[in-house]
Amino acid sequence: MDFQLIWNGNDIYWHFEGAPDWLPLSPAAQFPNFSQAFDQAAPAELRGCAPPFLTALPEPGVVQIWTGLMARTAPDWSLLIRPPANLPLPGGYCLYEGIVETDFWFGPLFTNLRLTQTNRPVRLRADFPLLQVQPLPKIAYADQTLGATAIIPDMSVMTDSDWSAYRDTIAAPSLDADRGFGAYAVAVRKRRRASCPFSGARATAAGLAAA
Repeated sequence: MDFQLIWNGNDIYWHFEGAPDWLPLSPAAQFPNFSQAFDQAAPAELRGCAPPFLTALPEPGVVQIWTGLMARTAPDWSLLIRPPANLPLPGGYCLYEGIVETDFWFGPLFTNLRLTQTNRPVRLRADFPLLQVQPLPKIAYADQTLGATAIIPDMSVMTDSDWSAYRDTIAAPSLDADRGFGAYAVAVRKRRRASCPFSGARATAAGLAAA
């Protein structure tokens, strides 16, 4: 469903096709006809507990939007909710990003959006990506992983292996006048097809646990 948001600097309103007028978010609104559908499917004790579609948050111009999805992931996997990668947003708003540990927390998958202009409608289209949801292993942002980073002070500390890798990835290809484009992408796809996608993460996790 396409819908529009407008912020006057104080209050937020929304509108969709078929609505009689701009409707205030004070502070939340249900997706049209969803409450009835939820109550028909939910157990008796959960009727009336449908998650709101839009919620005006206390921060100025910030709206929480429910994607319509409920999320649960495998143990030790979370979800990174972020703006779409490599896709410029149409303007008038920006998206927050965050990690939800959906291996133990089950519930509606929300995102937060901040309106960046006042007194001008911002249209969100059903046929344009609003956000990107990416599975993320917890080990990727664990303290052990983030704390294991090593930074060298200057190039004098680079090893022969570092320089050899630089030669292979940067210098050598640039000297080949007949090289094709996309060599990195081709190499990555071949590497993925040839190995288990989880083996590296498991080995890293095991090494950090042992440490």
